[in-house]
Parts: sequence; structure tokens; C-alpha cells
Amino acid sequence: MLIGWQGRIFVGCGSDHTDRKVEAYSVTVSKQMCDKPMASRAVGAEDVIGHWDQMILRSHGPSSTARACSTRRARSTPCCRCKELIARGFGGKGLPDGCAMFGGTFAAKGGIRPASRFEFELDDPVLKRKHPPWL
Repeated sequence: MLIGWQGRIFVGCGSDHTDRKVEAYSVTVSKQMCDKPMASRAVGAEDVIGHWDQMILRSHGPSSTARACSTRRARSTPCCRCKELIARGFGGKGLPDGCAMFGGTFAAKGGIRPASRFEFELDDPVLKRKHPPWL
């Protein structure tokens, strides 16, 4: 996800959870029904913009046999796509302070399923760090 703050854009992890049953009749209402988990730390977009397409997003949920293998793994959306979305959504003025933008939904390995816990990470193989947390 992208977050606008103090004139800068930050990259962090988050999930635009939805209620799957409600989504069958109203996507808008299904998004309003669920919390949006977000990591407590983010990194300046300028730190990762040059290798954005090499970053890997993973999410995990528990299974009956312990922590499931990566249920989702996807290369990040190309940076130019994010710039284009911000320009379209905000008239070319950048991402406003306090605004968060989710980057879209990736295909789930093994299908989407409910879980009591959700974990995610953004792996930056160039700077050799994973978020959260990037220390």
C-alpha cells in the first residue's frame, strides 16, 4: 500500500480485506465491513522506486498443520502503474497527506479462505530486508 504523508509517499504492507459473502451482492459494503490491517512501519518510496518490480509480496494464514505456506506471492505492480493511478485519482497532485492507497488484489495460491490470523510481508531482495519490520 502507498501512504501520503508530509508531501512524501511511503510504501507499506496492508490488506483491503472484504467480507466474501457480502461481496457477492455489494463490493462497496463488503469493504466497509472489514478492518484494513496495516503494518506499523513503512519506507519512503524513493528508497525502493528503482527496483519496485523486484519486490515480492507474501501473505500467510494459519492452517490446521501450523502456519500455511505462502498463500499469496506476487511481484509488486510496476511503479509506473502506481504513478498513473495516483495521477488519475488525484489530478496529478500526488497522494494527499493521510491518504492510503491499496495496490490491488493478487491471485491466491490454494484459493481465498477465512483465517483467524493474517500475516504479510514485502520482501526487498535488492536492499535485503523484509517489511514489516524494516529495521
